[in-house]
Amino acid sequence: MDYGFTTAAYVVAAVLFILSLGGLSGQESAKRAVWYGIAGMALAVLATLYGPGAGHWLLSVLMIAAGGAIGWIVAKRVQMTEMPQLVAAMHSLVGLAAVFIGFNAHLELGRVLAMDEAMRSALTGFGAILAHKSPVEQVILKVEVFLGVFIGAVTFTGSVIAFGKLAGKVDGKARKLPGGHALNAAAAILSLILLFLYVGGAGIWTLILMALLAFFIGYHLIMGIGGADMPVVVSMLNSYSGWAAAAIGFSLSNDLLIVVGALVGSSGAILSYIMCKAMNRSFVSVILGGFGTTTGPQMEVTGEQIAIDAEGVASALNEADSVIIVPGYGMAVAQAQGAVSELTRKLRSAGKTVRFAIHPVAGRLPGHMNVLLAEAKVPYDIVLEMDEINEDFPDTDVVIVIGSNDIVNPAAEEDPNSPIAGMPVLQVWKAKQVFVSKRGQGTGYSGIENPLFYKENTRMFYGDAKKSVNDLLPMIR
Repeated sequence: MDYGFTTAAYVVAAVLFILSLGGLSGQESAKRAVWYGIAGMALAVLATLYGPGAGHWLLSVLMIAAGGAIGWIVAKRVQMTEMPQLVAAMHSLVGLAAVFIGFNAHLELGRVLAMDEAMRSALTGFGAILAHKSPVEQVILKVEVFLGVFIGAVTFTGSVIAFGKLAGKVDGKARKLPGGHALNAAAAILSLILLFLYVGGAGIWTLILMALLAFFIGYHLIMGIGGADMPVVVSMLNSYSGWAAAAIGFSLSNDLLIVVGALVGSSGAILSYIMCKAMNRSFVSVILGGFGTTTGPQMEVTGEQIAIDAEGVASALNEADSVIIVPGYGMAVAQAQGAVSELTRKLRSAGKTVRFAIHPVAGRLPGHMNVLLAEAKVPYDIVLEMDEINEDFPDTDVVIVIGSNDIVNPAAEEDPNSPIAGMPVLQVWKAKQVFVSKRGQGTGYSGIENPLFYKENTRMFYGDAKKSVNDLLPMIR
């Protein structure tokens, strides 16, 4: 095989990846987009295995088979509610791979430089690329390796901590060591100094020390961010993993890795920006400040939560003309999307207008609620984003909130000292009646009290969301 075949295959794979990303923007095209991604990755792997300089085919095939088998098993076992932590875990593997590849590139460069001209001329693959690099190009390679290892190490430990927080294995509250951001800044400055030493030929110890510092930065940075900000953090880590892959792509002179890394890095950055905008906060404030910063005493919540039974909710639904359903992470935990879909079907069959209101940061992963509703075959045209539906609440008869807290919290607009002050929220309290489906009277994942639960037009529909919705179905006429 020559470089022409590999290059052509990489171009086709890159186009397939772009089509995949574009298709994922809509529910109708998402399934086709996934197949584009699968085909692109399969082509990329085959082109790499059969390209110039490839070797150890048996070992490569065995590793691919083992990885594929593990991926299949994980995909079969992981529930939709566990997808956020699975994504974080996948990002950690990308980061760790970037670290290993960076060290391998450093060792290979040292091996090639130790050879005489005759031995270098016989090299193939990556070794041949290194053998033809000028001193300036070798310096550039070292910078690429250094950046790849640094970003990869930050991504690895950061993703591990994000996984732990999402899975409930690590405390979701923001935790920082004494010194806070000064420790992160000191580690970053020291890493920059190590970069100059490494480029100057100080040796592999600089790379190892930098990797340890980057591991610390990733750990301490994400530990200092509250659990409620994890959707933004997962998106950010997705971006980091892409830039790590792109840096390693430059090191390996792999055009496809550069393109794919840039696609992942830029799309993750754009998504992080969109989510921060939806929360009315800057990206820097999320990463450096964490969730839950207050400027004074919060507004006191008065009143009591008034419960209602299934008969009362069903009666209101039967009398209503318009209904808006607001899903949240509680729906995912209860796996209630199927019951919610059936409730939607029955209400629409009765001639009622039913729509869904989706906040950009609902759930613990961007698009989490959209995927669940699509899985339950809820018509995509009645699933609306916050900006499309927020003005319609005053004209709505009934709103059903299923497992949401912060995204429907009026304190964001009414209390300037609230941790979520200024965050755009779904204004469900403006509807005629609001029913909140919750397991109990807790404050939710972020620990912030919600005045919505105490308003006069709100009733608490306690219990498991799936059972509660199923109880309603026989009573809808």
